[in-house]
Parts: sequence; structure tokens; C-alpha cells
Amino acid sequence: MSALILKKESLIPGRTSRLIIDAPHIAAVAKPGSFVILRVAENGERIPLTIADVDKKAGTITLVYLVMGKTTAELENLGAGDSLADLCGPLGKPTHIEKTDGTILCVGGGTGIAAMHHIAKGHHAAGNRVVAVIGSRSKDLLLYYDELSSFCNEVLVSTDDGSFGHKGIVTDLVRQRLENDPTVKEVVAVGPVPMMEA
Repeated sequence: MSALILKKESLIPGRTSRLIIDAPHIAAVAKPGSFVILRVAENGERIPLTIADVDKKAGTITLVYLVMGKTTAELENLGAGDSLADLCGPLGKPTHIEKTDGTILCVGGGTGIAAMHHIAKGHHAAGNRVVAVIGSRSKDLLLYYDELSSFCNEVLVSTDDGSFGHKGIVTDLVRQRLENDPTVKEVVAVGPVPMMEA
């Protein structure tokens, strides 16, 4: 089923963009952790993208992607008013979210921050205390700081070069929090493989 792009925004010029897509059938049932599979054109490849946000009332979903291959380069050529050839979803097993009496650490690195955003929002909606821990190489590559700050109890930031927040890697902040905060009940992490391994 084709899907109309309502808005396109460059988050990091030439590198990372955000699409708001008219998809009421997906928005109505998507949950944090869900993804979609899309095709830019009829003869294009199918690629999966995690849903970064949902607006059930408006019937929209938000997708964030890193430009790194043929299909994402083709996505960069589209804008508001253009349509995707196919959009299928929501797919995948949603993230388990339940009310807890402790703190949920939601950790994100790079474009994984956008996918983590939807999960953090789900925990917030469940009434949980949410602390976001996000990191990037530098301040100008940091995603979703303002969005997470609007509902998280705290947002901790690390940058490799020290241009914003803690100088170092995101896992430094996670370790410090786990060592000093006995209320942490769960850690949810989305990001690059080395970050996830750590």
C-alpha cells in the first residue's frame, strides 16, 4: 500500500532525516519497538525502519533514517507530497512495557536514539520514571535531545569530543548510573553494535 510523506526534515544535513508519513492503519496499532518495511519505488528494494514515533490522532508515523545506501539515498530525493510505493507494518515484537516502582534507563546512540525515543515515550505513558542516556560523536550529531527532554525525568548526554555533556562514551554514564542508583529496574538500549555489547 502506498503512503504519502507529509513532512520531511533534515536532522543532520546529508546524513540523517526524519519523515512524517500518513499511515492511519499503522499508527492505530503500532507499539514501541514496532517497525515497518518500505519500498521507495515499485522496483526498489524493501528496507526495514523502526518507528520513532506515532500520532494516533493524526494517523501518522515518524521514521528516522541514516543515509548510507541506495534506498536511503533515494529517500533523500523525496519530500512532502511524494509517496512511498509500499509501506507495510507494524511488524515485529513490541517492547515489553509495564508500570514499575523504579527507574527505566533508556539508552541510545546515533540513529538508535530515534528508535529508543518511542520506547522511552511508552514507558513514560505507562507512568514510569524514565532517564534517557544518549550519546554521539559530537553535539552537532546528537539526535532527539529536545524531544526526550520534553517528557523524560532526566536526559544524560555524552559526546566523544566533549562538545556537549559528559566527554566520553554513553556506556560511561550507564555504568555510573547503575553503580549509584539502586532504583534502576531495567535498561533498554538501541544503538551501534559496540555500544550494545558494552
